[in-house]
Amino acid sequence: MTAFRAVVLEHFRHPRNRGPLSDAHGSAEGANPLCGDRIRIQLRAAEGAITEARFTADACALCIASASLLTEHVRGMRLPEAERLDLVWLHGSLEGEPPPGRKRCAQLPLETMRRAIASLYPAPS
Repeated sequence: MTAFRAVVLEHFRHPRNRGPLSDAHGSAEGANPLCGDRIRIQLRAAEGAITEARFTADACALCIASASLLTEHVRGMRLPEAERLDLVWLHGSLEGEPPPGRKRCAQLPLETMRRAIASLYPAPS
């Protein structure tokens, strides 16, 4: 059994921003075929900043905690700044790097968030 840090347990037991977002401006879905985690991130944006970020997930504790931390952090953030969030930020937020077999679980929300942000930009013509 993996011992999770307190922040992971807190955000798994009491996830922030969990649930669908009506009238989302952008969204993306992600899945981890190795463990079955599935996640959807939905965003609202105005004037180049994220005004609302929510997620729905059928996923493990680490994935849910990561999504909760991420959606809390990006609210109010400018889009380019949110796009630059990386594994260093993620591992710091989780208070440590996940075990090798669980890294993908933690990274899935970050990757999905990037695609949701990309969906906010108009498609090139």
